[in-house]
Amino acid sequence: MAVKIYAPFRIYFDGPANSVSAINDTGPFDILARHKNFMCLLKPGEIKVRTAGKDDFVMPVNQGVMHVKADKVTVFLDV
Repeated sequence: MAVKIYAPFRIYFDGPANSVSAINDTGPFDILARHKNFMCLLKPGEIKVRTAGKDDFVMPVNQGVMHVKADKVTVFLDV
């Protein structure tokens, strides 16, 4: 699946991934390939992107919005 994580003036991650983990109102969750359409507000914590053959991408999150549609995950931070 394609993942893009960015803020108004910076792109933090843009590439393929096996899964994305974060925290919302109901607690920690994971997004895998072919996940149903989904949108949520992210809570403070960290976001982890698991990639094939590379180190995981991990970064702290204060707030953000995650949108999942058609095997694409888009995360808007600091909005």
